[in-house]
Amino acid sequence: MSTSSERPATRAAASPVAPVAPSHGVSFAEGMRTWAKIGMLSFGGPAGQIAVMHRILVDEKRWISEDRFLHALNYCMLLPGPEAQQLACYIGWLLHRTLGGIVAGAFFVLPGFISILGLSLAYVAYSDTAVERALLYGLKPAIIAIVAAAVMRVGRRALKNRIMIVIAVVAFMAVFVLGVPFPLIIGGAAAIGLLGGRLRPDLFVVSKGHGAASASTAAAQPVIADDALAHAKPSWGHALRTLTLWLVLWWAPVLALLAILGPHNVFTREGLFFSEAAVVTFGGAYAVLAFLAQQAVQVYHWVSVHEMMDGLGMAETTPGPLIMVTQFVGFMGAYREPGGLNPYAAATMASVLVTWVTFMPSYLYIFLGAPWIEHLRGNQRLNAMLSAITAAVVGVILNLACWFALRTLFAEVIDHQVGPLHMSVPTWSTIDWGALVLSAGACVAMLRFGVGMIWTLAVCLALGMGWSLVAR
Repeated sequence: MSTSSERPATRAAASPVAPVAPSHGVSFAEGMRTWAKIGMLSFGGPAGQIAVMHRILVDEKRWISEDRFLHALNYCMLLPGPEAQQLACYIGWLLHRTLGGIVAGAFFVLPGFISILGLSLAYVAYSDTAVERALLYGLKPAIIAIVAAAVMRVGRRALKNRIMIVIAVVAFMAVFVLGVPFPLIIGGAAAIGLLGGRLRPDLFVVSKGHGAASASTAAAQPVIADDALAHAKPSWGHALRTLTLWLVLWWAPVLALLAILGPHNVFTREGLFFSEAAVVTFGGAYAVLAFLAQQAVQVYHWVSVHEMMDGLGMAETTPGPLIMVTQFVGFMGAYREPGGLNPYAAATMASVLVTWVTFMPSYLYIFLGAPWIEHLRGNQRLNAMLSAITAAVVGVILNLACWFALRTLFAEVIDHQVGPLHMSVPTWSTIDWGALVLSAGACVAMLRFGVGMIWTLAVCLALGMGWSLVAR
């Protein structure tokens, strides 16, 4: 097998889209099979998904070096949207140019899309059955532990000093007490990071290591040499063509819906809202869930609080990015407002639309930015901004954990508005002791003993189902 260091100079002139025969020896067909396998195994949230990619691509197949893998991961962590899917897209682009990135990103999403669509259809058809209610009773306490584990995981990575802790606390208070919208919190954190990076870079430039990438055992040369990526050289012409193409693909369906159906139709509103969410969702899926829940439940009324938690449970237990919960929200919104369409047909079309506008921006970010990645690395101001944003995200995720916990453990939660203050206060007499015991047990299992997400979900589902059927 020849390495990519032997790639002839004429290869750089080839089309970035065409699946030309790569000199590194990994065929396009083999790449497709591998991305399909990774997509089917992508359980466990971003950390688990990135770990699967690292094990297969770095340790087993040795297609990419440890340094190049971390290089790509660090870039994806700068971006809004699902970092694991973006990482797959990035490495697919390295292997087989633009078409390879498209296939890798699509195969990472497709298993989850099919699973969530099937579960959503079953949800609206059978949600009133006793068995369905019993299953969901056990699922919701497990979600509290999963989100709490996310707070701990991101916090350990981001809160390296007192300044970062203060930013996280302020972000939590801003969203929990004042109801400040998520985009404003992210914008404020970015401004603080830019200023702090200039005044005190020693406090604001924080290392962004990721627990998914262990030390590689690969002593052999990877098939993609780090210094031999001819198609990765940036150019302004390529950047302009890429920006134009992917903006058109992203926005053409949304603008067509706006022109044909008007701004108040559910399809138009979902297309616009989830496009907005794709731009402001720094910090991964758990961060966007707070913004999504706030808008989808309280503003648009597409789902209820409990339905939002049910959708998160679906996304947690199926392959693919956790952000696939947006598909469920879009499904339910169109199911309730189908217009003149059959509710099931409207909901299915909304699933496709929401998935399209959720993931299309990721292709834009990768194909536009990846050739310039070397220019982004080592940029002190950019790293300072990212550090502050990530610290704020910890506070936002903590708010999400509190939001879920209150509405799982209490049958009644009253929202009080006193001037600028907004507080959710539970009615203590409505506490659900069974849910409290399950939640406490799940938190201890995950946070103290390191029990995996799948096992925690399985046990909570079984115990919750038994408790619900016996007690009710």
